[in-house]
Parts: sequence; C-alpha cells; structure tokens
Amino acid sequence: MFSRSLKVVCGISAGIAGAVYFHGVTNDENKYFRRFLPQANASWTTNFEPSVKWDNNWDKCVFLERDPKSSVKPPKKETDNEIYNQKLAEAKPTATRHLILIRHGQYNIGREDDKDRTLTLLGREQAHLTGLRLKDMKLDISLIHNSTMTRAIETADIIAKHFPDLPRKSCDFLREGAPIPPEPPAGHWRPEASQFFQDGARIEAAFCKYFHRASPEQMNDSVELLVCHANVIRYFVCRALQLPPEAWLRFSLNHGSITWVCVRPSGRVSVRMLGNSGFMPYDKVSVT
Repeated sequence: MFSRSLKVVCGISAGIAGAVYFHGVTNDENKYFRRFLPQANASWTTNFEPSVKWDNNWDKCVFLERDPKSSVKPPKKETDNEIYNQKLAEAKPTATRHLILIRHGQYNIGREDDKDRTLTLLGREQAHLTGLRLKDMKLDISLIHNSTMTRAIETADIIAKHFPDLPRKSCDFLREGAPIPPEPPAGHWRPEASQFFQDGARIEAAFCKYFHRASPEQMNDSVELLVCHANVIRYFVCRALQLPPEAWLRFSLNHGSITWVCVRPSGRVSVRMLGNSGFMPYDKVSVT
C-alpha cells in the first residue's frame, strides 16, 4: 500500500515538475514544444490568401451610393474635422435588412396555363403551416412581396391571413424562370438559350432590387417577406453569398420552405435558414 502511494506521489510530482519546466523554458524552446501541439490559426493572423475575396461593394447595382465618403464633402480646414466626422457617421448604414424567402406550396404542375397551375390541397396546407411558423417566429415583418404567378399569389394569400394588417406588393421580377445555365448541366432540364437570356436578366434585376444594404436613413432593422420560386431563391442565395451563380441547381428547396438571408450594414451577408421545412410533419413535405 505504501509502495503504491509512493508511486502516485512521484507521478504527480513529476507531472508538476514537467509543467513548471515547460512554462519556464525560453521562447525558442517553447516553439520546439509547440510543434507537437494542435494549432488553429485564424485567417487574419496568417499570410493566408483566399482563393476568392469578398467584394465589399457587391451591391453597387443599386442606384444609391454605398460609400459614405462619396456623399460627404471632405473638410477644407482642420477645424471642420469634427463636423465632417459627424456627417460621415450619419451617412453610414446602421440597420440590418432581413429577407425571408418563401417557396410556394405544391401546385398542379401538369397544367399548361399558369392560371390553371393552382395550389393542390397539400400545397394549401403547406402554405398554412408556413404562415403558422412565421407567426411563431415573432418577426416584425413590414411587407409581403409575391411573384405574379398563380401558385405564388395563392401561397401569399394564405400566409397573409396570419398577418392581416401587412401591406402586399406583387412583382413580375420574382416570377419563376431559368436564371443562368447550371454547372454541371442538367440532362433532364434544358431550356432554350434564349430563355436564359430573357429570364436571367429579369431575375438578376430582382436580385438588385431586393438585395442591398439598408440606406443611412433607415434607423431600425427591417424584415420583408418574398414569396416566390425555387430557381429564383436558389439563384438569390448563390449571388448573395458570392458563390458561383451556376451552382444554383445543386441543391433543392421543399415546397413552403423558409430561407432567411441577412444583409448587414457593413455589407456582410449571412444565411440563417436555407430551405427550412422541419416545422412540417413529414407526410406534408414535398419537392419537385
């Protein structure tokens, strides 16, 4: 028993001595020991060069000039610096824009005319469940935008019942279409080249219209709802994150799913939800 206790004491002493020695060695010796320890370097602490850098001026497609220095005249003398800095601060955006993108519910896809492509019974249930989910999220939604296609209008109508006082706007730019030829190509889906040119310009215009940082005049964060289509939403996400837009067909979105994009006043963009439909019972989930 005494022998076992002696071994334990010796082991603890040796560990303490080793720790004290390691702590007391010189910087050069520390570097030697650190070679054997796991390390995690932050990218800004190294000389790491990213393959693609973030474009801080990504929302230049909007008519508003986003650089505060371009809208404030520089001071002519040093005594004007305080006033200049104050005006500069006032010209900087401070609010975050939250864009909630909703894919429409399941619809009668076999019909030729858009007016006949109405929501199925399941699609109406999905829209109702999405409305309930948005209500539970307690978001301070200020406006509902919807595509002018029948399935998007009907989905927005059902969601709007949960927000009866919210204003509505319809937008042709949000209609479904072929945003850009996907890479890799899809063998089962091959629109005419002319359709990409026509739809692509329109969907890019929609991105420029809705995706930009807040203006300096906007004091509070805003939340807007966009009820539209899978191709449009997937293209928006790729563009907003500055990913190759040709990648839009590499992921799917369920009917009635929620995608949440945040545009910070700094111009940084993040996705808080992508095609979220976990709030629906599994037998209510569908995708095409």
